[in-house]
Amino acid sequence: MLTPQRKQLILKQLAEEGLVLSKALSERFGVSEDTVRRDLRELATEGLLQRVHGGALPSSAATVTFAERQHLQSDAKRRIAQKGAQLISQGQVVMIDGGTTTSELITCFPQDLRITVVTHSPSIAVGLAQHPLIEVVMIGGYLYKHSIVNVGAGALESISRIRADLFFMGVTGVHVEAGLSTGDFEESRIKRALADRAAETVVLASPEKLNSASPWVIGDISLINTLVVDAQTDDRLLAPFNHHGVTVVKA
Repeated sequence: MLTPQRKQLILKQLAEEGLVLSKALSERFGVSEDTVRRDLRELATEGLLQRVHGGALPSSAATVTFAERQHLQSDAKRRIAQKGAQLISQGQVVMIDGGTTTSELITCFPQDLRITVVTHSPSIAVGLAQHPLIEVVMIGGYLYKHSIVNVGAGALESISRIRADLFFMGVTGVHVEAGLSTGDFEESRIKRALADRAAETVVLASPEKLNSASPWVIGDISLINTLVVDAQTDDRLLAPFNHHGVTVVKA
């Protein structure tokens, strides 16, 4: 079997099963595990999968630039954001991560919502500037332009002084075994720090993020309490999250 044919079959199996294992692939194709690992390495270089120990997972489409992500699954993001907004109660301190789904979230806030929002995203802060009752606390730091969020030691220091009721975490990958992940190391540390300072963490997971992975791990799936997904998401895909104690809410 030629290498291009083998790669196509690997991608087909990955799309159908959500996971491929190097040993099983080597047995299936009658080639060495080194050959399979080379195939996976080349496919990962093309951005077609995310390598993990022993195999590979689907690569998240949400790792492209902020502007490009705004056009991904926009209808689903809107529904998920609307459901997420319903999880907020009056008077809470709510930390909001950067990202296109959280940008949708703040547009769903009613005019009578009175909360304090803490964010390291200039876009989120500006988006709430005209809201009549929401107070905004801005976390400073070094601007990571890819995601338009502040990162670095200064941001971590500010986060350590917060106690929040809710944290809406932005991720690029959500996987039961691979955990929560994102495309940048600095961002992954900020997200973990924010989650550590919240009583409850919520992930708004648009379809391209589910059962996929990115290079930098934020934490395992137990880090979150609630996962909000599109109503059309297959229940079989969601069952493992429920099994791990995550509350799944369909939008």
